[in-house]
Amino acid sequence: MAPKGGEKREKFVRLAERRTVNAIKAIRVLAKLGNRSVYEFDDADVKKIVNALSREIENLRARMSARGSKKGVEFKLD
Repeated sequence: MAPKGGEKREKFVRLAERRTVNAIKAIRVLAKLGNRSVYEFDDADVKKIVNALSREIENLRARMSARGSKKGVEFKLD
């Protein structure tokens, strides 16, 4: 049986909080790649990463407003 009324809201809040925290942690881990003394990268690499993340945020925004699709973002540096 599907959750009703307040149960749906509670489930959404619980999952949204956990998933948002996980997404923020993943972005912070990705940002650690910015250490130029350990990694070699150029501005084009950074632009590709930021563009991929931005496109996915736009997909999130569209899906949350019920006008988007389930299409994901493909990502490759090379």
